[in-house]
Amino acid sequence: GKKLGYTFNNRNLHNVSLGQGQEVVAEQALDLAAKEGHWVILQNIHLVAKWLSSLEKKLEQHGEGSHQDFRVFISAEPAPSPDSHIIPQGILENSIKITNEAPTGMHANLHKALDNFSQDTLEMCTRENEFKSILFALCYFHAVVAERRKFGPQGWNRPYPFNTGDLTISVNVLYNYLEASSKVPYDDLRYLFGEIMYGGHITDDWDRRLCKTYLEEFIKPEMLEGELLLAPGFPLPGNMDYNGYHQQYIDDALPPESPYLYGLHPNAEIGFLTQTSEKLFRIMLEMQPRDTSMGEGGAVTREETVKALLEEMLEKLMDEFNIAELMAKVEERTPYVVVAFQECERMNVLTGEIKRSLKELDLGLKGELTMTSDMENLQNALFLDTVPESWIKRAYPSTASLGTWFADLLARIKELEAWTGDFSLPSTVWLAGFFNPQSFLTAIMQSTARKNEWPLDKMTLQCDVTKKNREDFASPPREGAYVHGLFMEGARWDAQTGIITDARLKELTPAMPVIFIKAIPADKQDTRSVYPCPLYKTRQRGPTYVWTFNLKTRENPSKWVLAGVALLLQI
Repeated sequence: GKKLGYTFNNRNLHNVSLGQGQEVVAEQALDLAAKEGHWVILQNIHLVAKWLSSLEKKLEQHGEGSHQDFRVFISAEPAPSPDSHIIPQGILENSIKITNEAPTGMHANLHKALDNFSQDTLEMCTRENEFKSILFALCYFHAVVAERRKFGPQGWNRPYPFNTGDLTISVNVLYNYLEASSKVPYDDLRYLFGEIMYGGHITDDWDRRLCKTYLEEFIKPEMLEGELLLAPGFPLPGNMDYNGYHQQYIDDALPPESPYLYGLHPNAEIGFLTQTSEKLFRIMLEMQPRDTSMGEGGAVTREETVKALLEEMLEKLMDEFNIAELMAKVEERTPYVVVAFQECERMNVLTGEIKRSLKELDLGLKGELTMTSDMENLQNALFLDTVPESWIKRAYPSTASLGTWFADLLARIKELEAWTGDFSLPSTVWLAGFFNPQSFLTAIMQSTARKNEWPLDKMTLQCDVTKKNREDFASPPREGAYVHGLFMEGARWDAQTGIITDARLKELTPAMPVIFIKAIPADKQDTRSVYPCPLYKTRQRGPTYVWTFNLKTRENPSKWVLAGVALLLQI
């Protein structure tokens, strides 16, 4: 018959990688192993969710009367979310669970990266000095990109599954290229590492720029001249043996853990820890009992709290915008007027849903309507101070709590009312107040293009940061627009010198002065000594990207790329 196992450490071992119809083989292996006292390894059980109930029954069947040496080892990838947990409770309760946690901190990550190699690896290339230098730089790069995830969106816009395979294949490519070339092909190596090996995981253009910048800083000709700093106070090591890198260099020379090791400002850690704490407290709040009474002695009940909030919201919400009436008083549908109409229409959809759902819940609380799951979800959201799901779907990206979100909504409505009063452009525009800020920025280009008869596809926006605040402006500019309400994360704007500079400690998102935005021909754009800075709607970054503004800098723009510097519309 077909032999299912093989001898391993004087013990028969049956190793089954699940998926592709291997469930029958696994069951045969379990039956044989239980009888003979063998070991069974079942790999990747997350790939066979439907079979897991059969596995649970099989293990329960062999739990009694099987050979005393019978053992089963099961491996699975971690579930991406609590909803994706598929391993049956019976298997979990009756097993010893071991998790392979990723290392935390630069020290552990750098050791872990170097552990993938040996003294033989360091000696295998004929160009030993170049090979060792670039290999260590790659290990540091791998540790940085893996650990940078902990800083959230300021670290990476999206999380990526970088793994040791990316590092080991990169080192194999490095060996092949050094053996085949008379000169070190730095450009080729950076392209292969940044665009293919590691870049193959990356889906966001700004994250790709970050990955590319790290490699440009770590792998360049200066590394062989002893002049390269991987981080402040941590130069690239010289020629050492394997143990020397581990013990003498990483243990002794690596500075203490800090955001500086990743090119980030210490504020990045404050922001990350603050958000983690807020998330923890939010979860604790949601775990509180949801009984109707909040205490004794006539304390306010849950329903009374929700009803008071509900009535307050309905009272403060203004009437919907009368689009037909607004259109009647417009003489010319300029690009700005079109944007105003679009914003009014979207605001009507949102406020209409808010009123409808609140009135429905009010009737439910009075007993005039049967409470549905949607009404209960709305009630819970109001009580927990979170924005209800049905409102989020019709609104703009926001990370605010319900109280702050609703106050912001009223401010947006007020701003729209002022603008649609006579449809003249405000002296300074609150860019964060738009559902779609891109439409307003595009309108600036459209207006200038029509006025000067320039082709729209050959235009771009120029961003000049003024030294003034919103109150200092009484009228809009003749071309373009003044915008206010922007914040900077990762650095700050020095209004006196007119450049980006290092952030002050504990000032996580300093406000920007008013910015003058105007449209110019793309070929007239000055790209010298500027940092192309992404603008996002919220601190979540990623899909909330709006535009790119060139901000002046005296330092190398790569510093701000590594620091994750961005402009934000909301904080």
